[in-house]
Amino acid sequence: MKVVEWVVAAMLAAGGLRSLWIWSRRRFEGNDLVDHLLYAMFTTGRVGLWFALAGVFAMYASTDAEGRAFIDDVERFRWYVIVLIALSAMQFLGSQLLGRRTPAARRRSTATPDSDGDGRG
Repeated sequence: MKVVEWVVAAMLAAGGLRSLWIWSRRRFEGNDLVDHLLYAMFTTGRVGLWFALAGVFAMYASTDAEGRAFIDDVERFRWYVIVLIALSAMQFLGSQLLGRRTPAARRRSTATPDSDGDGRG
């Protein structure tokens, strides 16, 4: 049964490498530093989650205990749930905050009142 867990861990790690390759090559057209930081937070959460899930299967495959001893042995990894939650939150918050931001050019143009009221500045 350990073979199945190692295969799943390897597949998830390969998914993480693929995600890293795709997202690192994607061009981001943000002009603001905050936009770039939010994008970095999103991609770190997205790529890191693949590797963290691979780590879950690798940890389960690395234990030799069975039955009740398995439950006691797995409790050593309870802290790892926080890693999964943190990476998921990074991805979610990064995408939500980045999606709700107004582009810098529009922020500057709306800060100056338009003279004729047509909204074109």
